[in-house]
Amino acid sequence: MDVFSSITALSVGAFTLATLLPTLLVAIVALIAIRVFMKIVARVLAKTTLDTRVQRYAVAAIKFALYLLAILVIMAQLGIEITSLVAILSVCSLGLTLAAEDILGNLAGGLVIIASHPFALGDFIEASGVCGTVEHISLNHTKVITPDGLMVMLPNKALSTSQMTNYTVLGTRRVTQKVTASYGAATEDVKAACYEALSNTDLILDDPGSAVYVSNYGESSIEYTIFAWCKAENYWPVYFGLGEALRPAFANHKVEMTYDHLNIHIVEK
Repeated sequence: MDVFSSITALSVGAFTLATLLPTLLVAIVALIAIRVFMKIVARVLAKTTLDTRVQRYAVAAIKFALYLLAILVIMAQLGIEITSLVAILSVCSLGLTLAAEDILGNLAGGLVIIASHPFALGDFIEASGVCGTVEHISLNHTKVITPDGLMVMLPNKALSTSQMTNYTVLGTRRVTQKVTASYGAATEDVKAACYEALSNTDLILDDPGSAVYVSNYGESSIEYTIFAWCKAENYWPVYFGLGEALRPAFANHKVEMTYDHLNIHIVEK
């Protein structure tokens, strides 16, 4: 027996050097190939419009899959039966998928939100019956702070599949106020009072312009609708400011602000 045969006949545990040397070579080649491939993937993703967080998650998922594949190849090279192992992993993955359906749904929803940008940090949104300012976006949940100081955690699965309204993203919002006046008040006087209230309210935009319309004829009063525009972050100051300015403006123009009432006329016979 020559020297090479003597060396290859040596055993390390249950494996011979004749088995370990090719396996080591395969492992080295696999590691090098994974590193090269991941650099290519990172460069390709960097040229896309995907969010940087989505890119990081995609790189991590691809790397995990490649390392798992490399481990299976190395085990096969060592002569370890992997068919039953793959079957067990498949069953385990199916069980985990069923058990973590909501978690995986939230993860998928988080990726959709990060990639499509329906809202950003600081936006005021309404979704799932909750209104508030977006404080934090994670893969599982989105943290929203409501106007009354409550923190609500909205699951990303629901956010990505249900209707969601973003009040901030367009930059401006329309403020709508409704007021009633008696039938005895002239329409021109009521509109003049409304425009005076608009002029006395701060933070209203000149473009688009404000408008006042007759919107409904009620049983005991005429309804007027006032439209004004402001920056999204100024919505509530303008809304409440306009409401406070209407009453003194109506008083200045001697216009009666009516309320629901019933007039009863007694006729003597």
